[in-house]
Amino acid sequence: MAEETNPPVPTGENAADPAAGPSKKAAKKAEAKAKKEALKAQRAAERVAVVSADNDAGEDPAKDFYGPATEALLKSFSTDAEDVSLRAINDSHVGKTVIIRAWLQNTRMQGAKMAFVELREEGNWAIQGIVTATADPKPEGDSSPVISRRMVKWAGAVNPESFVTVEATVQKPFAPVKSCRVTDFELHISKLYVISPAPATLGMTLAAANRAVTNFSDEEVKPEEGAQEKETEGGPPAASMLTHLDNIVMHKRSPVQQAIADIRVEVKHLFRSYLREHGFKEFEPPCLIGAASEGGANVFAMPYFSQKAYLAQSPQFYKQFEIAGGRKRVFSIGPVFRAENSNTPRHMTEFTGLDMEMEIRKDYSEVLHTLEGVLLHIFRGIQKHCAAEVELIRSVYPSPEILLPEPGKEVRLTFAEAQKLLREEGPEEFRNVRDDEDMSTPQEKALGALVREKYKTDFFAVDKFPEAARPFYAKVDPNSKPNEPVTNAFDMFLRGQEILSGGERICDPDELEARIRFKGVDPTSPGIKEYIGVFREAGVPPHGGGGIGLDRVVAWYLALPSVHLAAYYPRTPKRLLP
Repeated sequence: MAEETNPPVPTGENAADPAAGPSKKAAKKAEAKAKKEALKAQRAAERVAVVSADNDAGEDPAKDFYGPATEALLKSFSTDAEDVSLRAINDSHVGKTVIIRAWLQNTRMQGAKMAFVELREEGNWAIQGIVTATADPKPEGDSSPVISRRMVKWAGAVNPESFVTVEATVQKPFAPVKSCRVTDFELHISKLYVISPAPATLGMTLAAANRAVTNFSDEEVKPEEGAQEKETEGGPPAASMLTHLDNIVMHKRSPVQQAIADIRVEVKHLFRSYLREHGFKEFEPPCLIGAASEGGANVFAMPYFSQKAYLAQSPQFYKQFEIAGGRKRVFSIGPVFRAENSNTPRHMTEFTGLDMEMEIRKDYSEVLHTLEGVLLHIFRGIQKHCAAEVELIRSVYPSPEILLPEPGKEVRLTFAEAQKLLREEGPEEFRNVRDDEDMSTPQEKALGALVREKYKTDFFAVDKFPEAARPFYAKVDPNSKPNEPVTNAFDMFLRGQEILSGGERICDPDELEARIRFKGVDPTSPGIKEYIGVFREAGVPPHGGGGIGLDRVVAWYLALPSVHLAAYYPRTPKRLLP
């Protein structure tokens, strides 16, 4: 049992009468305490009155620190503030004043005194900013900005995707900011100006623009059929490709599209740098030509003063003219136009071609190996230099890791071997594919799946295409069977889809003219006559080359559902805008 404790014994004036009340000393303490509490309440009320005065028609003490940007306001930035980009912020900036120019991508109010904003620069480079009302009057001599409730309220109401500039102090957050790419720093904003406001309602939100496109039709679809935006499980609505292109600004602002564009730029750089290192010279073929050079109907014609002009279907003839003109190795990067009424995820009426041509010293396999080398250089370069971009794209468009052959173990099948593989191990519908007919798209995809499973690679070449599947300038293999002629020509595939066609060209004018006639083309027709004439002007060495579709390389490397996503401004039979 616990020991009982006796209560304290009263002493002093009230010792004889405990019920007489508190002592005079205690009463004085209580009175002093009450006065202190009253003073605190009065001061608190005064502070509330100061920050609440913003809601009245009176002067806002922070009026010069926010609002539409003017030349005078922008000149008010602190002279010691550093103009920085989000990707450059590091520990050395903590506690320092910086100036940021960015899009305001999101806002969130936290009561009446605090607003959270997200500021974004290129791609997904975003940082959290905080605007907090200052409750106490500033000490004398403190020139830092007063942030009013009115400023906080205004900041929280800025329309998303407005372009703003802010002055802020860089600080460390209490915990990493998971919603932004810049996770270890935040901005304590003291000035916020809108340079260019966004409309209250966007045609497509950034969240929708950064979701996977699910409908690639160019046809107008009624809203109730879901052509504009439809809800997707576990996130914001997704938009059709039609909606994306009709809202091109938001389409291009989305981090996933900027990542695709960055990879596209890297592919061009890798193509150019590899060929330059291997002795190739760049040249510029024309886009306007005087004849439908390769024949056929898939060419765009237009008036050209007193005559007719055409958009080039390929730089093929001009690559060969460069070789005939004394160059050993050449390449070009430029637009290619095809008037094909093909409304598929694989086709566009304008695309970018990566083309090369080279002199052959011994055998056309030199061309195959060079093109194989440049493509593998591109793929490995993407892996090395664009890992962050690939990861971001895969978060929107999931895909398996690409498999590439080890050096010296590249997969090269003849066309006959590829067809045999399809007949013996492919799906049932390909049991009877023939060796003298070109491959269909379903055949290519099925072959890609078989090669991936059998050889553990997503990249391979198919050589010795049948003569019927190649243009008139393709060199027929002199060793092929007379009744089954094949060419010294090849295609290269990535994830089961063709990305390159190439091979040896005919350099003898008589042989070339005979092949042109055999293909049913008049050798005296405009464009063709001049083409043959180049080979009669002087001796032309054996040569070969290939053409790579840049858009397809990017799209199929990333396993995108459509090549249109890899183009800056896709052109299809039904779309000429924007």
